Amino acid sequence: MRKQDRKKVISKRFQELAKKVNPDDLLEPTAAIELVKSIANTKFDETVDAAINLGVDPRHGDQMVRGVTTLPHGTGKSRKVLVFAKGQKAADAEAAGADLVGAEELIEQVQKDQLDWKQYDLILATPDMMGQVGRLGATFKQKMPNPKAGTVSPNIGQAVNDIKKATRIEYRVDKAGIIHAPIGKASFTTEQLSENFAALVDALVKAKPTSSKGRYLRKVSVSTTMGPSVTIDPLRAQTVVLVK
Repeated sequence: MRKQDRKKVISKRFQELAKKVNPDDLLEPTAAIELVKSIANTKFDETVDAAINLGVDPRHGDQMVRGVTTLPHGTGKSRKVLVFAKGQKAADAEAAGADLVGAEELIEQVQKDQLDWKQYDLILATPDMMGQVGRLGATFKQKMPNPKAGTVSPNIGQAVNDIKKATRIEYRVDKAGIIHAPIGKASFTTEQLSENFAALVDALVKAKPTSSKGRYLRKVSVSTTMGPSVTIDPLRAQTVVLVK
């Protein structure tokens, strides 16, 4: 799409909001979050997202940043969970609120295209089930349970509990070296969003690959679902983590 065409699809509402944001400003995290909250003006409770450009090259396996972390105040959104487990582990998952739990019978339903597994946001499994669930890799693709993503867990009840309470998020660097992750809702207090943001940055700093050279946090910004992004000073973002 040409530049002149892109301008036509930007709503007047967004253009007015964009006037309140100086793209050249590098704000400290709390100020950026306060600004994002102040310009959230839709009729629904918008999600606040963080976008963090890391100094890594995802084309190299040893620089792939991926993992899970727990946000102290959650994301404000619960997700549907499908779990492959049996015995006591299945009972634990059900008690924690999993939307559907099963073992071999669910695998067979997926193979026969009798189960709408795409309606579930996350698919989890216990380690003992992965030998059988692994056969569904080509079907599940990116939703395939993975230990690095925290979706293969021996403590399946706790994993489901964290997800259903919306405190647990998964992060994964994309091809451009950027992490996109929700840190809450616009209705959250500035303090809640700031603490969630600090928890995310802390997890990313701890996950820094040893092969990553130079500045690690290169660009940091926050935005709401329907609003413009506000840029955060990367050095101040990391300082919040160091002093918390």
